[in-house]
Amino acid sequence: MTRQVKRAFKYRFYPTGVQAAELSRTFGCVRLVYNKALEERTRAWYGEQRRISYVQSSAALTAWKKTGDLAFLAEVSSVPLQQALRHLQTAFGNFFAQRAKYPRYKRPERRPPTVTTGVWPRRPHVRPLGGRRVKPASSSKQM
Repeated sequence: MTRQVKRAFKYRFYPTGVQAAELSRTFGCVRLVYNKALEERTRAWYGEQRRISYVQSSAALTAWKKTGDLAFLAEVSSVPLQQALRHLQTAFGNFFAQRAKYPRYKRPERRPPTVTTGVWPRRPHVRPLGGRRVKPASSSKQM
């Protein structure tokens, strides 16, 4: 029987001002999509006793991108936005399975931001932003 060794790597990068602004904008859009989808699901359940699936949330995201007020969502990568909807779907799955409380709205200071860059296959990877070098966390200063 062979044993499989699992490894994990932790990276820290130092973005330029332009990259930091783009990341901040992306995280803000992710938070907006998560909160708006949570609001839609809550309204549909309490107002109409209707459940909204991930597929319906994804279709709503496409519609939001086409509206005038939320057109800026089309300017950021769609991967983090879709991942926010997947996280919300998982949160509701855990809630209905009684493993967690009802999902909460996300505030900017709730937790440090994370981004999954590779969704398919389901192994996330870290990519450098704008050609900046990515350093392993063990060789950088502690946060």
